[in-house]
Amino acid sequence: MVFLAYSLGKREINQYFSIKNAKLLSVTAVILLTLFHTVSRYYGGGDTCEWLLSSGRYLGETVWQPYGCMMHKYKNTEAKTCLAEKSVAFVGDSRIRHAHTQNIFCLYSSHYESVSFGLNPNFRSLPVTHFPTRLPLTSDPSIKPDVVIIGAATGSIKLHGGSSEALQQYRANLTAISLPLEQLAEDGEVYWVLQDPVHEESLSDNRKMITNEQLELYNKVVLSTLNSNKKNAKARVRFLGASRQAAMETIAQSADGLHLPESTRNVAAMVLMNAVCNKVLRPIDGSCCQSLPAPSLLQKLMACVFLGSALCHVNKFNRHWKSRPTPPDVESSEEKKPATAASPLNHKAPFQALCKMGFIMVYFYLCDRANVFMKEQKFYTHSTFFIPLIYMFVLGIFYSENSKETKLLNREQTDEWKGWMQLVILVYHISGASVFIPVYMHIRVLVAAYLFQTGYGHFCFFWLKGDFGLYRVCQVLFRLNFLVVVLCLVMDRPYQFYYFVPLVTFWFVIIYATMAMWPQILQKKANGSGMWHVGILVKLLGLLLFICFFAYSQGLFENIFSVWPISKLFELNGSIHEWWFRWKLDRFAIIHGMLFAFVYLVLQKCQGLSEEKGEPLFSTRISNILLLISVVSFITYSIWASSCKNKTECNELHPYISGLQILAFILIRNIPGYSRSLYSSFFAWFGKISLELFICQYHIWLAADTKGILVLIPGNPLLNIIISTFIFVCVAHEISVITNDLAQVAIPKDGGALLRRLLVAGVFTMGLLLVSMSAEGTQGGGQ
Repeated sequence: MVFLAYSLGKREINQYFSIKNAKLLSVTAVILLTLFHTVSRYYGGGDTCEWLLSSGRYLGETVWQPYGCMMHKYKNTEAKTCLAEKSVAFVGDSRIRHAHTQNIFCLYSSHYESVSFGLNPNFRSLPVTHFPTRLPLTSDPSIKPDVVIIGAATGSIKLHGGSSEALQQYRANLTAISLPLEQLAEDGEVYWVLQDPVHEESLSDNRKMITNEQLELYNKVVLSTLNSNKKNAKARVRFLGASRQAAMETIAQSADGLHLPESTRNVAAMVLMNAVCNKVLRPIDGSCCQSLPAPSLLQKLMACVFLGSALCHVNKFNRHWKSRPTPPDVESSEEKKPATAASPLNHKAPFQALCKMGFIMVYFYLCDRANVFMKEQKFYTHSTFFIPLIYMFVLGIFYSENSKETKLLNREQTDEWKGWMQLVILVYHISGASVFIPVYMHIRVLVAAYLFQTGYGHFCFFWLKGDFGLYRVCQVLFRLNFLVVVLCLVMDRPYQFYYFVPLVTFWFVIIYATMAMWPQILQKKANGSGMWHVGILVKLLGLLLFICFFAYSQGLFENIFSVWPISKLFELNGSIHEWWFRWKLDRFAIIHGMLFAFVYLVLQKCQGLSEEKGEPLFSTRISNILLLISVVSFITYSIWASSCKNKTECNELHPYISGLQILAFILIRNIPGYSRSLYSSFFAWFGKISLELFICQYHIWLAADTKGILVLIPGNPLLNIIISTFIFVCVAHEISVITNDLAQVAIPKDGGALLRRLLVAGVFTMGLLLVSMSAEGTQGGGQ
């Protein structure tokens, strides 16, 4: 009865909630959320600098998260660069000196001559006529500070015993200096530090009159007195209240009850550094206090292309989206049927697909290039990584089904493999688990496994079918690169930024060259003579030597990939170091996959394997021995990864041992007959769109080019992850369908038409490169 109820329920759910309805729901959610955030920013204030300075929360014990934006952690060299041309003045009581002078600019700047402190606890020790129009403690009236950090109250409270007369005098003094402060804010930056709370129980007897109630009264005076000139929005004093909010949770740790503990002083330091320096240095992971860059020429051209497609399709828009088969995953398992098995497209389909892609790219742009949605920084805890994994694998096991075939690494199993690996990688990225070395090393094996599947799948295809035609190559390259090329243009990022696609594309070309070069050795030819098996092994040995040669010749490697226009594909921030690192890290995974495919296909042809349903892959004795070795290998690797102290040293060993873990997993998954007969439809579904999931996460699930997390639902992290993930998965699936549709149009089977389109694509690509070079030259000249 339970099984029957589950079956009927599943059928009813599928009737009302299909992937089509899910996409319609996600579109509705995007529209509503965009309207909500736009209206809230317009009416409720969308200044990320105000968010940074005013509020936030602790992630863990020491990591501060400003409301709605990301805070960069400044290093010594960055701060020196930012403050090299700035003069900074601190004015206030001992709290200002203790919490800011010693912990911000004196720690981060070597330009001590441009930093000064004026002890002015009640703003009467310096003449109002020249405070703060010049730097305190300097005699030159022409030197004006670029940044003023000011605040005081505890000195006045202590001196006058917390009397109401002192508060009124404080108001009068503030009124007297408010106009000079606002005048200074017109050309510089003025930050008023609101009074942090005290821990009254820890205060000494001569400070007992400094109460939190008194400090709140002084803060109210400041907020009501300053910025009285409402007409001039530019001449405003900014209020620093974030440290006050942080201190509410940490002031009990204060040594004397008055001065902030070190962790809170660091929060105040970083908040001010971000407020002052983000607009100058523009760090990727510091979205607070940054203005939007103007769209580049390429971004404007892409907007015109998508707008033109929408105009061509606007009168013929088909309101009912036709579901098409999910395209085959071309980075692995090439024994699958090509996407041309899908229903033929009419002449309207390309414009409809481009129109949809244009709307999707608008969402990408709003998420990661416009100040519409909020962003927050990552914070790793073991629970944020491992608990989602437990839920995920429980769901995967729950949706287990019988496989249509029981061959080793069959289609359903490889989809399942890619699916769960991709989901693990997604959780790894959003939780910031790269800081935990054991998890980092296991994820490195998963990335190697993707490349292993690439080598395995392409080798199987070429070995069995021998199709080395141009059509096949172009189909694979188009499917791998279409989304990334569009994102490079729309998001203004280099090709190497999406490192996995360049990596897989490069290795596909290498595999194709290895298999296609003379003599072409196929299974049909090898069946006639065993010497051809030796020939393919010689080819693989040559590929291995080629890899080793480049791996130990970094200079030659860099010289080759630094040549224009190849360098435009592999450079990141003007260097190919990232490409060298990625290439070298998993350099043997491809050849491992090819060699495994060769051995497997030979054993299969010789009937050395038992792949019938329910039967072990080998004899019982051999199967048990291999299973034991595989389990021991897994445990040994996990122990080794847990003992890693340094990523660099562990990465050096990774290329040599990752293949053993991949082989161990394959054996554990395939040796038992019952295991080979089942697969998880839940994981397999995600595996079919694994490439799109990996690329889309960069901008519509994560944020700030993967450095942070996209926030669609403020104030509720769990609901935010649920909603953003739902939209993210729907978008990835739709892009896979669009790619499938456009591949049929862009890559025709007719050889002449294909060559003409390749010529047009080449001219278009060269034009983009020239435009990019011209834009870089103009930007460099402007600087």
